[in-house]
Parts: sequence; C-alpha cells; structure tokens
Amino acid sequence: MADWHTTVTPPALARLLATARLPEPATARRPAYRTLAGQIRLLVTEGRLPVGARLPAERELASALDLSRTTVATAYETLRGDGYLHSRRGAGSWTSLPEGAPPPSDALHPVPPDEQGRILDLGVAALPAPQPWFGRAAALAVELLPHYAAGHGHYPTGVPVLREAVARRYTERGLPTTPDQILVTTGAMGGLHLVQRVLVGRGDRVAVEAPSYAHTLQALRLTGARLVPVPYASGPEPKGAPERRTPAPAPAPAPGPSVRRPAGGSQSHWDLEEWQRVLRGAAPRVAYVIPDFHNPTGTLIDEEQRRRLLAAARAAGSIVLVDETTAELGWGVPESTPLPRPMAALDRSAQVVTVGSAGKLLWGGLRIGWVRAAPALVRRLATERVYSDVGTPVLDQLIAAELLGEPLRDVRAHQLDRLRATAHAFAAALSEQLPDWGSPLPPGGLSLWVSTGGLSGAALAQAGEPAGVRIAAGNRFGSDGAFEHHIRLPLTVPAAAVPAAVERLAAVAARATAGGRYGPADEGQALAV
Repeated sequence: MADWHTTVTPPALARLLATARLPEPATARRPAYRTLAGQIRLLVTEGRLPVGARLPAERELASALDLSRTTVATAYETLRGDGYLHSRRGAGSWTSLPEGAPPPSDALHPVPPDEQGRILDLGVAALPAPQPWFGRAAALAVELLPHYAAGHGHYPTGVPVLREAVARRYTERGLPTTPDQILVTTGAMGGLHLVQRVLVGRGDRVAVEAPSYAHTLQALRLTGARLVPVPYASGPEPKGAPERRTPAPAPAPAPGPSVRRPAGGSQSHWDLEEWQRVLRGAAPRVAYVIPDFHNPTGTLIDEEQRRRLLAAARAAGSIVLVDETTAELGWGVPESTPLPRPMAALDRSAQVVTVGSAGKLLWGGLRIGWVRAAPALVRRLATERVYSDVGTPVLDQLIAAELLGEPLRDVRAHQLDRLRATAHAFAAALSEQLPDWGSPLPPGGLSLWVSTGGLSGAALAQAGEPAGVRIAAGNRFGSDGAFEHHIRLPLTVPAAAVPAAVERLAAVAARATAGGRYGPADEGQALAV
C-alpha cells in the first residue's frame, strides 16, 4: 500500500506556493531553498497541503518554479530533516508531520467541547438553537416519533411531512414546488456531496465564485474536479447593464461607527462578462454559485444578474448548482422589501439544481438539508444515496418540519435580530481597535468578509493558535489559495462578547505584525526568493 494518498501536480503546487507568504527576515535575505522549504512547511501546518500528499519530482518542480534542481533538492532535504517530508526510492516524496506534532489546525472545524472555555472560536459560523421554539418543536417531534418507529425508519427521499414543508416554503418564496421535487439529506453538505457524486466526474470542470464556500471547494477537489474560479466584481456595473433590483440594506439600529467601506461604497456583484467568457470558453459541467447572502461575503445577487447567468449557462449546456443554505439570513434587508426569487424560478429551461439547509437558520446540530431538482433527478439521487446514507434521522426531520411551519416567522425574526446586533457590534469594535481593516457591511449572511490591511490571514491564523483564538484565513475560501489578505468573522458571536473578541483579535494582529509583514511577492521573483 502506498504511503501517500493524493498527488500534487507541479502547476498546482506552484499556485499554492505563490500564496504562502513568509515574514521577511530581520537580517540578510533568506536563501532560496530555505524559502521554498518554509513555504511548503507553512502549507502543511495550515492544512492547505494535506499530510500524505505526494510532491512533484525535484526536476519537475524546479522547471515549474524556474529554480535550479539543486535548490529544490536542498529544500526537500531540509524538510526531511525537520520531519515534514518522507521519501523512498522509487516511490517519491510525500508530506508528513514531525513525530509528536499536533495535526494541522483548521479554523473551519468546531472547537472540541473540552477546549471551548479556553479558545475563542472566530472560525465556525453557526447559530445556537432559537429558544423557546426549538424546545417546543423537539417535544412535539418526540410525541410523533412512535408513529414512525413502528416501521423501518428508512426514508431515502425524506419524511413526507418535511418534504411538504420544504416545498411549501419554496412556493412562498416565488418558486412553485411539489414534494416530489424535494430530497431530504443529512445536512446541506450531504446534499452537495450527493449532487457532486452524481453529476461531476473526475476531470470535469466546475466554475466557482471567487471567493466561495471553503468546504465545497475542498469537496470538489476531492472528487477530482478542475475548478475554474470567477472573481467577484466591485463598484458600479458596466455601462449598458440592466438596472439592478437588489434590496437596499436596512439602516443600522442606531448611529455609530461602521466598518470602513470600499471607495464608492458599492456592494460586490457577479462579473457577468467573465462568467460568460468562462461558460463559453471552458464549458464547465457545473457552475456552483451562492446568490443569497453569499458565504463568506454576504453579497445578495439581484434577479437580473441571476437571469443573465442562467441564460449563459443554458447556452453553454452547464448545470447551475445553487447553494441556498444562507437564503433566509437577510438581516440587513427591511422586512417589507421583497427578496429576489430563487434562481430556479427565473429560467425554467435552464438546468438548475438547488441545495438548501435548516442548519444555518434553525441550528447547526439539526443535520437537515435538501436538494430541489426535477423529479427524475430526485429519484436518481435517492437511488445513489442508499450506498452511503440510507436516510436522514427521522427525529431531526420531524423537528425541522415543525419549525418550518407556523413558528418560522418568529424563529427567523429572532435569529436575524441576533445576527444584526452582532454585525453592528463588530462594525463599531473593528473601527475603534483595527481602523486599518475594512469590510462592507453586507445585507445578510453569517459572516463579515474583512480585509486585513495587508496582513496575511494565514499569519493571523497561525499567530492566533497559541493565543487561543481560532481565525478563518481568507485563503481557505479561494480555489487556488487566493485572498491572502482577508479573514472571515462569524456573526454568531454574541453581540455583548464582540468588543472583548475584537480586543483579542487586535492583540493577535499585533503579534503577527511583529513577526513580519506578509505581502505579495516582488515582481518577477519566483516564490518571493
């Protein structure tokens, strides 16, 4: 059996290395081999380069990086000496960790329960359950459970009462839906994985927003898909673009400091010219988008942009995979303002598959997601899932079905109030304690996408670990390690705890800055060497 479980090609490693910034040495310039070794070590310790990944041969990597083979060989030897690389003649070299070293940290994974009192978690964006509604729904679900317990309990497409509740909610949002178009899954990630397994083959191109949801990007990489990033645009749309109809954000509850906005104050939006170019030129099998309160930026895409992207995808023959897990989280949109309709409602001739979630609004521990698609695809997905996941827990489904009914309006208002209060608390605290950082205050979502004023998000995450602060570095949300100078801040921290959290974040930023400025490589110099 091989000692490695995945292979990193020279171009892929070169792209990762270009984002692995090291602090400038205090004295003489760092030798090239030491820079290369340090960058690979950083990628491994951050978890961006998996342990057990087979690295390119020395000659191949030297050619890709425009370095001498001696430089690469010396870097590999340094890594072997430090325990970050193992090699065997005929088998190659693969990444490892020194004996006794902790596993690579991942701020996007929850803090273990036994460490929650010590660690400030600014990585995971998940709300607590809304009480008292959740407790009432759970009690009612327990009363109903004996009726279901009389049978086998396996529902590959979902319990009928939940499929009906999800279909009803889509209809209320402007997309008429029947229960046979709904497949209930074990969390939204279960739905995304299932759709990817059925629709995306190894080597297929998948167009993705840049930035995008980190876990989905990693899942797509693991399927062997080739990611084609399409950056967001900021500022006004090009001349001739149709008038935008995105709802205006609600005013802040009270006047006060706000997070510094980009020049012009414009929200980000899809770069439709680039999307059209990618769809026409790359002909991706799937285009994966998050149009509603995007993770991590919170951006809300208007209906006209949605129509135009759907038309371009239809012309290219691409399936549009729409992630609606944050669609109910419009805390910055006035209640009286209608939200854009779901993308599947805007172009009935386009191939649209939608994934939704109860976890973002109701509770992360309620592992309920769903797929909305044509009935034939729903049946195909249900057949495929039984090989790995026979069905979603019935009790969870009954709780979700109750909360998506009559209590939904009150539950949603309660959760949006929490998010709104935290967003404005972060705005005030960041303006006071980290005035060089900036972010637009979005119309919704679970997070703020914060520009760190030139400081590496990876450096912040690394400096935060020993200080007991978990930070989600921006490069986790790029398909090729981009967004080095960003971090994602979760709006799930209680508003009252935000000032103290930002104070600790500012202390981590000071420590990271003292360790060296992390910026882009000098022009024309490979790997900042």
